[in-house]
Amino acid sequence: MAEFKVQSVLITGSNRGIGLEFVQQFLKSPNPPEKIFATCRDPESPQSQELKNLSAKNPNVIVIQLDTTDPASVNSSVKEVEKHLNGQKLDLLINNAGVLTHNSLESETSEDMLRVYNINVVGPMLVTQAFYPLLKRAEGPGKAAIVDISALLGSLEDLPKLFDHFPVISYRCSKAALNMLSRCHAEGYKKDGIISIAIHPGWVKTDMGGDQAPLTKEDSVRSMMNIISTLEEKHSGTFVDWKGNIIPW
Repeated sequence: MAEFKVQSVLITGSNRGIGLEFVQQFLKSPNPPEKIFATCRDPESPQSQELKNLSAKNPNVIVIQLDTTDPASVNSSVKEVEKHLNGQKLDLLINNAGVLTHNSLESETSEDMLRVYNINVVGPMLVTQAFYPLLKRAEGPGKAAIVDISALLGSLEDLPKLFDHFPVISYRCSKAALNMLSRCHAEGYKKDGIISIAIHPGWVKTDMGGDQAPLTKEDSVRSMMNIISTLEEKHSGTFVDWKGNIIPW
C-alpha cells in the first residue's frame, strides 16, 4: 500500500485541542512536512502561546491568522500560504475548527443554530473553496486530500443511540451538513484526484469534549494520522471513526 505523503498541510483551529495535537504529531512524524500551516482565529491570544512556542522552535510550523467564517480573512490566509509554497502544491487540508453548544430541542435558538452552522459548515466550505486551487496543483489521483473533522453525532442512522444523553441539536445538524459537504467535495473534486473524507475523532478529552471523555487527544490524533498516511482514492467520500471503521451516514 502506497503511503500518502504530506509535504505541506494546513490545519484550522490549531491553537488548542485536536488541532494543536495534529501540529505536534506532524512534527514528531518520521518525515515531518516541510510546511505546517497552523491557523487560528487569534494568534496573539494567550490560548495561542503554546502554538507560537512550537513555531519559534520549528521553522516548518507557520502560524497564520484565519477566521474561517470571514471571507476576507480566508482570502488573506491563502495569499500568505501562497508566499510560503512559492508555486508548490498543498497536500493536505484539515478542517478542524468547530464549536459545540449543549442545547436541546426545547432550548435551541435560531441565533445559536446559525452561529454553530456558520463555524462548523460555512467555515469549512469557505476554506476548502479558497484552498482548492492549491490542492489541485497535485499531480495524479489521490495526491491531495481534504479531511473534515466530523462527529458520530452527525450520523442520521445512529442518532437514537446517544440522543438522550447528547441532544446538542445545533452540533448534530451542523455535523450532518458537514458530512454532506465532504461527500460533495469527494464527488466534485474526483476529476482532480483530490480525496475528501470525514473522520469522527472519538469522544476526546479537550475543552470541547470535557474531562469525562474516555479518549486522549494523543491517542485520537495518532489513530487519525494512521488513516491519513494510508489514504487512497477508494477512501474518498467515506465517513469513518478514528480507528478507520465505517460510520453509517
